[in-house]
Amino acid sequence: MRNVLVAIILSVALPGGPARADALDDAQTAFEEMNYETALDIWRPLAEQGIARAQNGMGNLYDLGRAVPQNYDEALKWYRLAAEQGYPGAQTNLGMVYYFGDGVMKDDEEAVKWFRLAAEQGQASAQVFLGNLYSEGAGVSQDFEESIRWFLRAAEQGNAYAQVNLGIAYDGKRGIQENVVEATKWYRLAAEQGLAEAQVSLGGMYESGRGVEQDEAEAISWYRLAVDQGLADAQVRLGWMYDSGSGVEQDEVEAIRLYRLAAEQNNIVAQVRLGTKYHLRLGIPQDYEEALRLYRPVAEQGEAVAQFNMGIMYRYGWGVEQSFEEAARWYRLAADQEHVRAQDALGQLYRDGEGVPRDHDQAARWFGLAAAQGHPGAQYMFGLMHKAGVSMQQSDVDAAHWLQLAAEQDHAPAQTTLGMMFRSGEGVAQDDAEALK
Repeated sequence: MRNVLVAIILSVALPGGPARADALDDAQTAFEEMNYETALDIWRPLAEQGIARAQNGMGNLYDLGRAVPQNYDEALKWYRLAAEQGYPGAQTNLGMVYYFGDGVMKDDEEAVKWFRLAAEQGQASAQVFLGNLYSEGAGVSQDFEESIRWFLRAAEQGNAYAQVNLGIAYDGKRGIQENVVEATKWYRLAAEQGLAEAQVSLGGMYESGRGVEQDEAEAISWYRLAVDQGLADAQVRLGWMYDSGSGVEQDEVEAIRLYRLAAEQNNIVAQVRLGTKYHLRLGIPQDYEEALRLYRPVAEQGEAVAQFNMGIMYRYGWGVEQSFEEAARWYRLAADQEHVRAQDALGQLYRDGEGVPRDHDQAARWFGLAAAQGHPGAQYMFGLMHKAGVSMQQSDVDAAHWLQLAAEQDHAPAQTTLGMMFRSGEGVAQDDAEALK
């Protein structure tokens, strides 16, 4: 994004003599056409004469390493000379230097100072950065309303980044009241300018029917546009449409191709989904080692699904030497993030003493947490523990409650046990008809 903004910011012009303005325009055209030597030949003498626009151009050449060796110190020098003359493009570039920490210590307060000077002159890119800093509370006190104010000023100039940020804000993700119709409006304006992040967001609105009438075909069309630009999130979303057959004929081969593209960009969701394909032999030859290769880095980043899957691989020795201790470690990491299947699996390990000391209290704790989230296997085990009075006061009534919940999810052992309780009248009113169900 930064390189894109550098090119945009070059286009800001200040008044000057006609000949000088023509030369500066020629330099800008040369830069945009990647004729950097010509741009350098024009900008250098003008910059040395103190012309702010040329100084900003020299800063860009040194910043990007075009026609000169990349040198952040030189870039900073030229940006500052132009910025101190009030040139908004240079003020924005100087703000970016401090925001990204290129050649200097990252300094959000200094970034805010320069972005504000440029933003108050109407520089849209600076207004977007300033809006983001207010949203993040970086270099300024967090203020979502002030963030929206700056995004609006840039969006009204047609800045696509501002428009997508407004979409995100009204989508309920920036501390202001959700308004999905307004979010869709701003996503659409940015998407129609070709911004991939907006295209995938607009596709998501059509897929879910938020702010617009649900239309999976329309969602797919927007996802495709973003996929064509290589956006990993769009690759994952379009992959899922093919995987599930939503709005398109189901095609696991195409889904895998798209997941792979996103996984190569280190997209966490894609890595887990592709790993699952290898793990469970879904449309692809089973390969436990490849599944582990995909799961492990994601699990180490703290992603709960990948951690749970790592637990499975170690528990059953799939692609790795079996280790209940490692299984318990990975299950616990996922369970601590309220991953329901990991909670149930950890309860099983404590129940059986596999990889951890046998501990009915811990088993009851994890089964209870999973049961409360609706896991039928955990509800069944929690019901049995209530019935037997293991690590809790014996209660047929509580047992029947949990078994009923599991049975309603077609858990066969729970249905059998509950039927026996109806036949005997334990914890429920005796009812032979109900028992026969």
